[in-house]
Parts: sequence; structure tokens; C-alpha cells
Amino acid sequence: MSKPKEKGASGETSSEGRFKMKKELTLLDGVAIIVGVIIGSGIFVSPKGVLKYSGSMGMAIVVWILSGILSMLGALCYAELGTMIPKSGGDYAYIMEAFGSLPAFLYLWVALFILVPTGNAITAMTFSQYIIQPFWGDCKAPIEAVRLVAAATICGLTLINCYNVKWVTRVTDTFTATKIFALLIIVIAGLVHLFTGHSENFQAPMDGTNWDPSHIALSFYSGLFSYSGWNYLNYVTEELKNPYRNLPRAICISMPMVTIIYVVTNVAYFTVLSRNDILASDAVAITFGDKMLGFASFLMPVFVACATFGSLNGAIYASSRLFFVGARDGHLPRAISLIDVKRLTPVPSLIFMCFITLVLLIAGDVYVLINYVQFVEALFITISVLGLLYMRYTLPNATRPIKVNYALPITFFIICAFLVIFPCYETPVEVGVGLAIILLGIPVYMVTIGWKNKPRWLQQLFDDFNDSCAKLFMCIPEQVYEKEV
Repeated sequence: MSKPKEKGASGETSSEGRFKMKKELTLLDGVAIIVGVIIGSGIFVSPKGVLKYSGSMGMAIVVWILSGILSMLGALCYAELGTMIPKSGGDYAYIMEAFGSLPAFLYLWVALFILVPTGNAITAMTFSQYIIQPFWGDCKAPIEAVRLVAAATICGLTLINCYNVKWVTRVTDTFTATKIFALLIIVIAGLVHLFTGHSENFQAPMDGTNWDPSHIALSFYSGLFSYSGWNYLNYVTEELKNPYRNLPRAICISMPMVTIIYVVTNVAYFTVLSRNDILASDAVAITFGDKMLGFASFLMPVFVACATFGSLNGAIYASSRLFFVGARDGHLPRAISLIDVKRLTPVPSLIFMCFITLVLLIAGDVYVLINYVQFVEALFITISVLGLLYMRYTLPNATRPIKVNYALPITFFIICAFLVIFPCYETPVEVGVGLAIILLGIPVYMVTIGWKNKPRWLQQLFDDFNDSCAKLFMCIPEQVYEKEV
């Protein structure tokens, strides 16, 4: 008796005999995901981090420009990796291909418990803060209320991601357009202020510049934090239509766009606000709005909320595919690699990530983890680019639809190494904790993956858990049926 035919992306029998997620993302969706994830709360709330460590407005502008160029270099390197290894999962897939199972697991380990849920929790709390603060007037909103709204937001966006990918892309497209419109308002107001003779803040732009290498590295950390997300489209390569063409095109369109927007936005900030104003502000865009927009200043908190909401939506969508691919490769419970039989979405992965994020959100102050996140993320990006260089040597004949000049990955690797090494002198505690978290994954790997001859009762327990999740969520493995014979 032959096995039943499987449904493909269109709901009909797949010619490959595989049951898998749809390729629904267009070039516009790809651009919206990159721009939407990158432009979150960073450019609205915390440009002061760059100014604090760089020391001067002139140097801060230089850091913003170079951070954009550095992100563009990294994105081009990832375009080669993404078209050479056309798998979802981003850094995880590339580290796995270059260096094997253990390093890939360590990245997955850190991403699962620190990188992704911390970023999502902080973005959700920022959104919540700006949504509910008007109800408390001049008083600070209670942290319990902020966490409750943040938790509801995370759950709501997770539900949308579970239900329909097209809904996700529509939300991303809409909120990306909204926050670009908000930044254009800031830019126009700042330029009008500048061209009406208010250029006093640029009289001595380099005065006070801090040339210490460790402080320069930390200023780049703050700048790159606002650019973070440039590699998120690589997490969903398998769902991108014609990835060989659309992946590099999306990168080449979105990264220059974001860089230009960020630089002119900071010029607008510096035109209106003094150095002390920026360093004293918890939300630079709000302070800017209070000074320049008059009665319309109430719009700025709304724009910040829209920015964080859209960024969170894109991050949930892209990062869930990372854990889906990790589970598919056997590095996480098999249940996380299942997809919904009707909607073709990785429901267990989305729900699992939602749960981890909620635990971090409720358990304590997630902002404390930011310093550890930045070092660890920079370290694994460095490893991924090293993998690109390594595979140029070990896999010289591999198909590379895009092959960047050697100078790009070498330059990017050197700069990333600088950003990893120099903060070790300035913030040794954060670096030490970040490394400890990574190393803690080694014994976990040995027990869960390296230990092949597990007791039968333990293996049965894992199998029962996976089967229960499949029944509960109405999900099946991505490649469940063979072709009819």
C-alpha cells in the first residue's frame, strides 16, 4: 500500500514529495524585513550611547556612518553565505557547515536563551512603556503594568506568526512605512532648523573626541546595536522567492537606505539638541519632539511604539526559523521542527520562543543582559565570517552565485575582531559572563547530543514529548511523506 501524497506549498501534491513551508517572501518583503527589524527603538531612544563613548558630535556622526558601512560589509558577506548555503537559520547554518556540530550548537544555545529572547523582551518592554505611559501622566508607569502589556504584545504577535505568514508581512510592511515616515518628520524638522541659521552645535564638532581604542569600540557597539538585524533575512532564506537574486538585492537596497536615514536623523538631533541635552535624555526622539513639534509632540511616542512593534514582529518571524532549523538538525527537541499541517508555519518553534521570552520578561531585569548580548553577538558574527574565509579554502569548488572580493570578508573579520578584543579591557566582567554562558553549553551538548547511548526510558520520554506536541499543535515534520511509489 502506497503512502499518501504530501501537500506542497500550494496545498497540492509536491513534485519533490515534501511537506514544507511556503516560499512567500518577495523582494519588497525582504527589504521590509531588514529595514523593519533594524529600525526599532534604537534610533529613537538611545543615540546617546554613541555620543557618550565617542565624546563629540563629529565623531558620533563618523561612528554612525562607519557602523552603516560595516553592517553593509557584513551583509554582503552574508549574501555570499546565504546563496552558497541556501538554508534558513543564518549564522547557525553557516557555522554548522564550516566548523561542525559543537560550535553551531553553542551559537544556538546562546541565541535560544540570551540573544533572541532578550532582544525581543526589551523591544516589547520599550513598546509597552511608550503605549501606556500617557495613562500615568507625569508619574512613571508601574513595572508590573509595563511587563503585562509587553507579555500580551509578545503573545499577540506570536499568534499572528502562527496563523498566517502573509499577515506577518503585511504588519511588517505597514509599520516599516510608519517608522520611516516618523524619521522623515525628524529629518525635515531638523533641516529646517539648521537652514534657518541654527548651526551653533556644529561650530567645533570634534571637540572632546575620545580616541581611546576601547571607548571607540564601545561607541561602535552602541552604533551597531541600532543596526542589528541586518542578517535576519538570512534566517528565512528557504521562504524567500528566488533567494539567489532577491537576497543580495534586498541587502543592497535596504542597508544604504538605513545608513542614510540614520545619519541624517542624527544630524537633525544634533542640530536641535545640545550634547548635554542628548546625554541627559532617556528617549532622544521624545526630547526632540518636545522642542520642535509643539502641539504635535504627542505623535513621537506613538511613532516610537510603532517602530518597536514592527521590529518585534519581524524579529519573532525571522528568529523562530533559527530554532526550527536547529531542531531539524537534531540540536533541539524534534517537536520544535514540526510545522502546522494547515498553515505551514513552525507553530511549536514560535510558541517555544514565546515561552522563553516570557520567562525572561517576568523573571527579572532583562536590561542587565544587554551588555552580555552585544559581546556574544559580535563574537559569533566574527566566527561566521571566519567560516566564509575558511570555506573558500576547504570548499573552493562550491557553487557561489555571489562571490564577494576577498578584501570584504577580511576587512570585516579584522574589524569584528577589534570589536571583540578591545572591550575585554574596558568591560571584563561582561565579557567574562558572556564567555561563561557560551562555555556552559558544552556540557549540555555532551549530555543531550554527544551522549548517543541514552537509556531506553529516557529516549522514550523524549519521543513521548515530541509525539504529544505533534498531536497538541496539529503539526508534522517538514519531510513526513515519501513520494508515492
